[in-house]
Amino acid sequence: MKKIILPILAAVFAAGGWFAWVVMTPVEPSGQTIVMLRPGYSTHRIASELKAAGVIRSEAAFVLWHLVHRKRSLKAGEYVFEKSANTIDVQKRLRRGDVYVHTVVVPEGYTMFDVARAIEAAGLGSADDFLKVAQSDTALIADLDPNARSLEGYLFPDTYEFTRLMSLEEMAAAMVKQFRQEFALIRGISDPSPDIAAEEVLRSRSPHEIATMASIVEKETAVATERPLVASVYYNRLNKRIALDADPSIIYAELLAGTYQGALHHADMSFKSPYNTYRNAGLPPGPICNPGRSSLEAAMYPAQSNYYYFVADAQGHHRFARTLEDHNKNVAAYRKAVRGR
Repeated sequence: MKKIILPILAAVFAAGGWFAWVVMTPVEPSGQTIVMLRPGYSTHRIASELKAAGVIRSEAAFVLWHLVHRKRSLKAGEYVFEKSANTIDVQKRLRRGDVYVHTVVVPEGYTMFDVARAIEAAGLGSADDFLKVAQSDTALIADLDPNARSLEGYLFPDTYEFTRLMSLEEMAAAMVKQFRQEFALIRGISDPSPDIAAEEVLRSRSPHEIATMASIVEKETAVATERPLVASVYYNRLNKRIALDADPSIIYAELLAGTYQGALHHADMSFKSPYNTYRNAGLPPGPICNPGRSSLEAAMYPAQSNYYYFVADAQGHHRFARTLEDHNKNVAAYRKAVRGR
């Protein structure tokens, strides 16, 4: 009997020793190792992927440990392994869902074309595919902008953390959700009652019109303190039925057409597009970029002014004018300053 039991005990101890070794001994990945675990993968498939990537020593030991310690499920996602860890540590990570996130920074004033390139640069999908989503998934903003041609203007500038398991539609939806939250917050915390101009804007302008105006303001100046004045100029021109003559609208028209060469010339002022605010009175059909918080605030709560013109002053700011005569003087001063550099 002893002759039978002793070999069995020896085998058990040997198996136990092996199991403890493969489970508890750390494995050092060969550099940064990325493992993508798709939804629906079985424990065996997860173990196979990890073993193939050199993250664990044994598929069987991984599966057995999970069966014995089946407290929580193993989460799908993209995992990055770059430090030594044993099977227990790896399973703890997978139970927590400690997945790798890709940071996407969307600065104020980015167009949907810029956002698409940022998505691609983060390794989350092709720019062309994101553009297709941005140009077609307008149901996301149907209540704000029933006639929207794209999600332009509603992909709120912010820093986002996305995973590779998220769809491009989900990423666009996250940006739109952030726009909704910011838009509601700006409307909610500001008190327009002392400001007649602000009351008029909120009463008469739709979210579509405010987002469109904010996008023009965003592109016209990077100086946040000037934005309410810039907005007032454009609202004054709208009220007098004067063309907005906003250069950024022409740039956007050419971006849509794929003809923008990186600079505007005099001939571009006659570019045929509903977005050209030199040829067409009123606001363009929709936003020309994705405005940030201060531009939305400016479009929602513009300054009160009697200005109808503004021009750069060659020092990063703008000079505002009530009459065309004063504006021409400011233009001459700007040109002189540029020549004198």
